[in-house]
Amino acid sequence: MSLRTEQTFFLENIEVFKKQLLAWGQQYETVVFLDSNNYEQTYGSYDAVLAVEEFTSIKTDYFDAFEQLKEYQSYTKDYLFGYLSYDLKNDRENLFSNNFDGLGFPDLYFFQPQKIIFIKGNEVVLSYLRMVDDEIEDDFQQIINGEFDIDDSNKSEGLKVKLRIHKDEYREKVTKVIDHIKRGDIYEANFCQEFYVENAQINPIDTYRHLNRISQPPFATFFKNDELYLLSASPERYIRKEGCKIISQPIKGTAKRFVEPVEDEKAVFDLARDEKERSENVMIVDLVRNDLSRTAKKGTVRVEELCKVYSFKQVHQLISTVVSEINDDVHPVDVIRDTFPMGSMTGAPKISAMEIIEELEETKRGLYSGSVGYFTPDGDFDFNVVIRSILYNEEKKYISYSVGGAITAKSTPDKEYEECLLKAKAMKYVLTNS
Repeated sequence: MSLRTEQTFFLENIEVFKKQLLAWGQQYETVVFLDSNNYEQTYGSYDAVLAVEEFTSIKTDYFDAFEQLKEYQSYTKDYLFGYLSYDLKNDRENLFSNNFDGLGFPDLYFFQPQKIIFIKGNEVVLSYLRMVDDEIEDDFQQIINGEFDIDDSNKSEGLKVKLRIHKDEYREKVTKVIDHIKRGDIYEANFCQEFYVENAQINPIDTYRHLNRISQPPFATFFKNDELYLLSASPERYIRKEGCKIISQPIKGTAKRFVEPVEDEKAVFDLARDEKERSENVMIVDLVRNDLSRTAKKGTVRVEELCKVYSFKQVHQLISTVVSEINDDVHPVDVIRDTFPMGSMTGAPKISAMEIIEELEETKRGLYSGSVGYFTPDGDFDFNVVIRSILYNEEKKYISYSVGGAITAKSTPDKEYEECLLKAKAMKYVLTNS
């Protein structure tokens, strides 16, 4: 017998409904909202989904975290929504994180929602645990009547953003990464830096809506658990499972967009042929192939797309698609454990790169460069990469966003710094309006 009752509705104006839906969700302590912004993609189950209100949950530090998640997912056999923080690397390998952490997110958090609302085209499906299924009709009416709608004007203008690593120090650190590459310790490392605001408050839903409006990415996320918030405009999928098929879509390679169409087309043309950007991407593709091979049936790992240019509102990106097939008896959490953290946020070889960036970075990454997503009752899953994101601890009044870039032998510190500023542009604009 199914744990859930489902009811389907059809609507004309889905964009208005999505706005009202997210506002309605704010009455709950735990909220996950995932929005594809109708971005055309080969792989995807829903245009948007909202999950609210814990029935059961798991919250833990990195120690034995994947084993605990495996156990939780196995016995729940329901939809689970949540996140994996970057520091779960310490469960995978003999690694540690001693850097500063201003945010204080637990390393892993998943919950079984009482209420889930799926959107696909003009179809809206409310999927409620049986204990609350008598609330479906009332909730739907509340949402479409806009009873919880929130003022959409952005009120977080003029915040003073600080840099954890200043430009000269950034140059020195990138030079050290390049020295490691020249010595043969690594081929590539994703080096990140934090921008932060102390003793400040934002309206999370305003801020998310503003960020999403100017970026419109395929893996936008609004996450709330008590005082902790993630407001994400991520363009990147980490990993997806459809039956026995596994899909990973690393991004490496960035170029800015231009208003003038001819200039913009030239940027696409140049990015597709840029030797440095392509080599960054190919190195990570090799790493992803290796990661996927740990759980794959022999001979099933292949590259569906290599270095294809995808265009977003702020930037053009090179994205590759790597797929594999697994046997029925492979546990879904094992696929995640064997590929985490995603190669696009670490470097190659993975462990050496993680050790070097841990030493050079000034901030514990936490949820940044981790992942948010969900499991289905039959063990499929879909997870993004937490980049282009604002993280907020309402209690500590601490706001943070981090950006990074792939450092290779062909990198120059000044160019890498400019790329970081380009990636940080949307978050900075939303917080400072400049």
